[in-house]
Amino acid sequence: MTYFRPARLGDALSWLKDNNGRIAAGCTDLFAVTQDSRLQGPVLDLTGVNELRGISEETAMWRFGATTTWSDVVRAELPAAFDALKCAAREIGSLQIQNAGTVAGNLCNASPAADGIPPFLILDASIEIATLEGRRTLPLTDFITGPRQTTLGAAEIVTAILVPKTAAAGRSAFRKLGARRYLVISIAMVAARLVLDGTKISSAAVAVGACGPVATRLEAVERALAGQDAESAAALVTDELVARYLSPIGDIRADAGYRIEAATELVRRAIGECTVTDTSEVAA
Repeated sequence: MTYFRPARLGDALSWLKDNNGRIAAGCTDLFAVTQDSRLQGPVLDLTGVNELRGISEETAMWRFGATTTWSDVVRAELPAAFDALKCAAREIGSLQIQNAGTVAGNLCNASPAADGIPPFLILDASIEIATLEGRRTLPLTDFITGPRQTTLGAAEIVTAILVPKTAAAGRSAFRKLGARRYLVISIAMVAARLVLDGTKISSAAVAVGACGPVATRLEAVERALAGQDAESAAALVTDELVARYLSPIGDIRADAGYRIEAATELVRRAIGECTVTDTSEVAA
């Protein structure tokens, strides 16, 4: 097996163009889907490229480097709009997984149950992708095209997740349902972000994961919440309003109908959490 661990992004891109290799960072997803005792074929390890790791605030956006770990996210000082992302980071696997797993790896793996996707969706995140010829950026909603499917090309590397300052407003919350609290694949998960104007909701962003081929924003729910009184907004969320965006499967963890009911209740709870000013009032 050919293994390459460069220190510079340019060297990584040059190697990738000449080798049909697999990209590795935290490997928490990559090893899990590997059937053999070792990775097969050429492997490009990005953990030595320091410029790909870290969280920074820029003029118009927040930048999450591709190899930023979930533990990095937990420790970062971020506005309340990122609370859902930080909560999801604390529930992605065990502490060891959080120390190794990367934000870009979670998105590139493109599992329908990837905990990191709904929190980034409510932040209007975009994906920055590099090749030797330059960089391109596209919305997260366009990057993930299906279960385990993305638009990433063979000679491309995700370099960052970008969150516009316009989406870094308000408060957010993340709710996840599984058979246990940690080390579990979600039955359903929800991220919500509300921007309040006094007691009214001026704008809302709501996303659901593990209830369809890809995580999705609930635009009808967002429209229904806008302009409503924050204290009673959660009551506006119905199964019918949520279900139109979902196409859950039934499996050993839950049937489709239960997933829709669970997602609806999680949306209500996440919205309620976003409107609470005293965090001690938030239900477990």
